Amino acid sequence: MARLDVNRFGEMEVFVRVVELGGFSAAARAFRMTPSAVSKLVARLERRLGARLVNRSTRGLQLTPEGCTFYERSVRLLADLEEAERGAATSDVPCGRLRVNANVPFGTHFLLPLVPEFLARYPGVSLDIVLTDAVIDLLDERTDVAIRAGPLKDSRLVARKLGETRMVIVGAPAYFQRFAMPRTPGELEAHNRLGFGYARAVEGWPLMDQGVKVTVAPVGNAQVSDGEALRHLALAGLGLARLAAFQVKADIAAGRLLPVLEDCNPGDTEPVHAVFLGQGGHLPARVRAFLDHLTDRVRFT
Repeated sequence: MARLDVNRFGEMEVFVRVVELGGFSAAARAFRMTPSAVSKLVARLERRLGARLVNRSTRGLQLTPEGCTFYERSVRLLADLEEAERGAATSDVPCGRLRVNANVPFGTHFLLPLVPEFLARYPGVSLDIVLTDAVIDLLDERTDVAIRAGPLKDSRLVARKLGETRMVIVGAPAYFQRFAMPRTPGELEAHNRLGFGYARAVEGWPLMDQGVKVTVAPVGNAQVSDGEALRHLALAGLGLARLAAFQVKADIAAGRLLPVLEDCNPGDTEPVHAVFLGQGGHLPARVRAFLDHLTDRVRFT
C-alpha cells in the first residue's frame, strides 16, 4: 500500500513535464522550482519504483524503456484525474472536506459564528478550520481558502475582497490610570506599544501629526503571535495596541478599552480578502458555496 505522505500524482506531473519540455531546467521553470529540486524528485521517484526512467547525459535526457512505459501511463492517469476533478468542480451539490485558514481575530469574530449556519445549509461539507495569524502556503498546507488581512503579495492566488476594516489604537482604563493618555503622536514614544512577534505588511502605526503622515513603531515589552492575544494584553492594561475596529467594538462600547488619537487617525484601514488557488476557473462547489457565504454575511461596519 502506498504511503500517504507520497504525492504520487505530483511526482507523475513533474516527470511528465520533464519529458515534454526536454529537461529539468525547463520543468523547474514551469513549476517554479529549482532544477536541483526537480532532479532530486525524479531520482526519488526512480528509487521508489526500483527502475531507471531516464538516462542523463551532456546532450540531454533519454527515456529508458521503463521510462517510456511510465510516461505513457502517467499521461493517461493525469488525464483521468483532471477529468475527475473537473466533474467534481462542476457538481451542483457542495460536499467533501473544506480546509479553511483564517487569522485569529477574523476567525473568532466572524468565521466561527458563521459555521453552524453554513454546515446546516450544506450538510455534505465538513470543515477543517485552522486559526493562525501566520501567513501559510495554501498548496503546502492543502488549504482551500485562507483569510488574509492587509495588502496581498502572492500572485499565484485568486482573491475575493470581503471588505475593509478600520484600525484603531486602544488602551485600557487601568493603563491610563498609570499613564496619561497621549494627545499627539509624539507622546506615544513614552508609552508601552504592544506589537506582533512576526513581520507584517504594515509594520508601524500610521498617524497624522500636524498635517504630516508619520509612522510610529510598536516598541514595547511584549510581542504576541496573533491579534486576539494582543487584545487580551491591552484589556489587561499592559499597554497600547493597534487593532481592527471589529475586534474591539464591543470593548469600546462597554468601556473596557478606550480609543487613542482618533483625531490623528489618517483613515487607517486594512483590506480583508478570501484567497484561494483557482487560476484554472474550476472551483469545487464546496469552495464556491463557502466564498459566497462569507461574502453575503461578513460586514465590517
